[in-house]
Amino acid sequence: MTAAKNDFRRKARGVAVLLLDVDGVLTDGRILLDERGKEKKIFHVHDGQGIRWLLKAGVEVGIISGRSSGSVQARARELGITLLFQGIQDKWALVQALLKKKGWDLKQVAYVGDDLIDLPLLQRVGLPIGVPNGHPLTHRAVDYVTRKSGGWGAVREVAEELLKSQGKWGEIVKGYAMVIEE
Repeated sequence: MTAAKNDFRRKARGVAVLLLDVDGVLTDGRILLDERGKEKKIFHVHDGQGIRWLLKAGVEVGIISGRSSGSVQARARELGITLLFQGIQDKWALVQALLKKKGWDLKQVAYVGDDLIDLPLLQRVGLPIGVPNGHPLTHRAVDYVTRKSGGWGAVREVAEELLKSQGKWGEIVKGYAMVIEE
């Protein structure tokens, strides 16, 4: 295992909350508008499953978006995400308030972002994570860049890595996998 992977795993063990950007992370960054100007977003089912696993394992999940969308609100509700913040331009100020309210230590916070608005958080949280379709400057600020692109399973990848690092992955898999005897 590489030194970078060891460092990621070490930091991931202490993560209590995973915060996510939306456009470019939970979606591929494209925005669909219908003829009435109603926004629609496409979410990947694998990301949703990863979020459910994290919540089941006791890792809080939150969404912080610079934009506001009914689609995001509906998806958060569907997944059981109660930490939903939309229309937030100063994500760092919001996280500072959450740290006080929730009693989190900054080292317990992982954040997945993809663009310049995410840099203040990526430069401060305990485990900063980027996506390959993110801005090159975000890649410089993160400990890990997912193999999957935003909107195409990147959040599921992060969920699995966090759960493996925390020793919780086996319990998740056990709920699905059948043991085949030789």
